[in-house]
Amino acid sequence: MMRPQGRNALLLSLLLLSVLAMVGAAYASVPLYRAFCRATGYGGTTQRVVLAESPASPRTRERWVTVSFDSNVDPGLPWDFAPEAKSLRVKLGDVTLVDFHARNRSGQTLVGTASFNVQPDKAGSYFDKVQCFCFTRQTLKPGEAVELPVQFFVDPALADDPQADDVQNITLSYTFFPAKDQTARSP
Repeated sequence: MMRPQGRNALLLSLLLLSVLAMVGAAYASVPLYRAFCRATGYGGTTQRVVLAESPASPRTRERWVTVSFDSNVDPGLPWDFAPEAKSLRVKLGDVTLVDFHARNRSGQTLVGTASFNVQPDKAGSYFDKVQCFCFTRQTLKPGEAVELPVQFFVDPALADDPQADDVQNITLSYTFFPAKDQTARSP
């Protein structure tokens, strides 16, 4: 039989271990969730790729989708931000380049970061970005206007997914937010 002091010490140890496990799980949850979304396309998360040739299936040669572009800016960031084109019709597997335009309307240098999303969610895992301004922070001087390119393709595997047969339109949406760290970095 264990003495009361021994039981209290064991209970205290178990409670401390439980608290440490919960804190560790809380810190790990955000990176694990992001990794899960990148791997599965969950929530419309796009894929980031290095360009490679892939064989096209017969269905791919005939499959086109319309990609629409949506742009938003957090009210705390005085920027104008819009796509060059509202939508493009693209063939699966074809690399496409579209430019977005941003302009800082304020009198000070501001740093922004863009979050992105693809709808419908099931198209996210097939939407592959080769190059995107959203991969890095953007610094704009007072009144400065820039072109922000996005190079992407829709994976030909979309044509072979029976769950995605109804995907004819894909929306790529960006929202610019003020960066938490407003320190401008040299390129």
